[in-house]
Amino acid sequence: RLLALYETVERPLPPVIAAMERAGIKVDAARLRELSGVFGRAMAELEEQATKLAGRPFNLGSPKQLGEVLFEELGFGGPGRKTKTGAYATGAEVLEELAAQGHELPKVILEWRQLQKLTRTYTDALLEQIDPKTGRVHTSYMLAATNTGRLSSTEPNLQNIPIRTPEGRKIREAFVAEPGHLLVSADYSQIELRVLAHIADIGPLKEAFARGEDVHRITAAQMFKVPPEAVGPALRRSAKTINYGIIYGIGAFGLAQ
Repeated sequence: RLLALYETVERPLPPVIAAMERAGIKVDAARLRELSGVFGRAMAELEEQATKLAGRPFNLGSPKQLGEVLFEELGFGGPGRKTKTGAYATGAEVLEELAAQGHELPKVILEWRQLQKLTRTYTDALLEQIDPKTGRVHTSYMLAATNTGRLSSTEPNLQNIPIRTPEGRKIREAFVAEPGHLLVSADYSQIELRVLAHIADIGPLKEAFARGEDVHRITAAQMFKVPPEAVGPALRRSAKTINYGIIYGIGAFGLAQ
């Protein structure tokens, strides 16, 4: 019975997607340039802080130099883990571990890296991808690239514009509507879980939806053993990952992570 899906959904879709790609989305170039400047100044301040904390200047973008400063010169967190190349591991996980122990320098490095990513991946990169003729960004959508059947977006990827941090949210402000128009955001509410509750006939899920409850909040409360009203955004996100991960075939290792 896949022919109906092909005829009614898949085949009519490419012209719609092509029209979306041609239309593109308007980006405020001046706002992006302003943000690049703001992030650049913040990075310079963090570099100064890092120099003071380390007791000497070093290249924050060099994992090798950072590893030497953290583990050899400052002696944080014992001997430190090494990678296959012989350099110290300085990934986000390692830095977060050190920051949790109360060390200031790893926190500064994490903030600096976040700003560097925002600048390289978004503010600077999006400026380069504005079409000079239209003043808009024209992404390419892939119709058959994801396991879940969703569209994916490349050059640039407009589906991963940050939202979780205040700095990241500022980048969303650069996407604007033409004068006299609005950008409208619409979203199905947990549609896959509703379909799952119906098809698999899962009583507790069906009841939760019937009562209008937030299923991710309930999952978080059960998983992390806290009352639903105490579930914050971070715990809710973890529960959302668990709920959708299970639907889409996450393994035991992935779930444990």
